[in-house]
Amino acid sequence: MNKIPLLDLVSQYKTIQLEIERAVLAVLASGAYIGGETVRSFERMFADYVGVSECVACNSGTDALYLALRALQIGPGDEVITTPFTFFATAEVISAVGATPVFVDINPHTFNMDVTKIEDAITDRTRAVLPVHLFGQPVDMSALMQTARSHNLYVVEDCAQSAGAVWANQSVGSIGHIGCFSFYPTKNLGGCGDGGAITTNDPHLAAKVRMLQEHGSKTRYYHEEIGVNSRLDALQAAILQIKLKYLPDWNYHRTVAANRYQQQLEHISGIVLPEVLKKGQSVWNQYTIRVTESMVTGQGNHRDHVRQFLLNHGVGSMIYYPLPLHLQSVYQSLGYGAGHFPIAEQVCREVISLPMFPELTEEQQQKVAFYLNEALVSS
Repeated sequence: MNKIPLLDLVSQYKTIQLEIERAVLAVLASGAYIGGETVRSFERMFADYVGVSECVACNSGTDALYLALRALQIGPGDEVITTPFTFFATAEVISAVGATPVFVDINPHTFNMDVTKIEDAITDRTRAVLPVHLFGQPVDMSALMQTARSHNLYVVEDCAQSAGAVWANQSVGSIGHIGCFSFYPTKNLGGCGDGGAITTNDPHLAAKVRMLQEHGSKTRYYHEEIGVNSRLDALQAAILQIKLKYLPDWNYHRTVAANRYQQQLEHISGIVLPEVLKKGQSVWNQYTIRVTESMVTGQGNHRDHVRQFLLNHGVGSMIYYPLPLHLQSVYQSLGYGAGHFPIAEQVCREVISLPMFPELTEEQQQKVAFYLNEALVSS
């Protein structure tokens, strides 16, 4: 059986193997492994790609979010509005700086936060909005920024899954006050380990981030604040420089694959396909569908049956995410419960992400569509 993985990093590596190895060996030979010109060069390249004046590379996407909130001086007593349907790090960093995450429900078709609900969540303690461009699709930033400006709120964009995505002709990460990116290997622009970056057009914010990521120090051994150690190493920067050249082409091929999925799956009953807003351009970090909850059998959640059927036939898939953040045990103290955000809760029971990577072939997608339909028919 020829298996179809959820993601195929090996195939991608083979297409640029010589370039990657040459770049890595050059760093090893240089003896400059932390910081240095390799990292600075990547920061300049990525800033140009996003369309901002400043980029600060760091250890991870989680650290990028944490450093952004710290740079904005968000802390105890403050509230940050975000989505309950995302990876845990989004809310975790809000708690890590001492602030309180406040959730709003999501759009069931885009999986992003419903920006029309932000207004009702704002209190006199709200300091920022943290939208997540989930699965590669940008949030409606026009409406979000209008609301944020009217209430004098900071906007921190979580772009972990969306490098290259565009809203109204602007790259994500350049619209809010700060953009935060992850270079985890599964991302569209992924390294061979952890990595992240902060983007902004505010040089003062960038300088603050640089100080915080270096133990709160502008001058070595002299410390102005309690910071952290969060640096992108030169090996990862060298790899990311090579990959960044290919990112537009890879994102294009992801879009081609997503369009094929839309055509192949639109006539299959029992599923809901993702939608892209008119002003948005998704980069399809994930292609996520919903197996409608109305199709529930006595054997349990129908979505889980579909996933097992696909697995039995060599088709990879993943559940992003099985439990919304407001129902996580660590956040029970916030006072949310089942029913507070019904769309997010329903989506968590229905979503399944199908194979998605630039090298995905039409033949592979046809097999995915065939077995998906068989799974639905057989239940």
